[in-house]
Amino acid sequence: MNVALARTQYRKAESTAAAEQDNPHRIIEVTLRELERSVQVLIAARAAGRSYPDDHLNRGLTAVYILQSSLDFEAGAEIATSLFQVYEFVRIQVLKAFRREPDAQLDDALLAVTEILSAWREIRDQVG
Repeated sequence: MNVALARTQYRKAESTAAAEQDNPHRIIEVTLRELERSVQVLIAARAAGRSYPDDHLNRGLTAVYILQSSLDFEAGAEIATSLFQVYEFVRIQVLKAFRREPDAQLDDALLAVTEILSAWREIRDQVG
């Protein structure tokens, strides 16, 4: 790959990333995807008998914080409260994994995140 082509590809990727950052719906979708991925990695580590990767523990907790802090309790009090509770459940399960507690319900946390992500994508598809 020559330098000009590489520069063009970099600029294209950079402009796409900037556009995604300007779209709040997209930011939440990416955050949900990252949370889903981190919980999947934690589950895989547990299944393999390995220790939980610290980076995915941290990413999971960061994603939950972003999701909880993005909720608008004034505009959508009922749904925001319900989502906060689900995110809090996920946070507690990731914290249990962080503390190496054997009763971390990571499978249930993953299911919750996957369902929210699926619903979020449906909203995206409906709105365009």
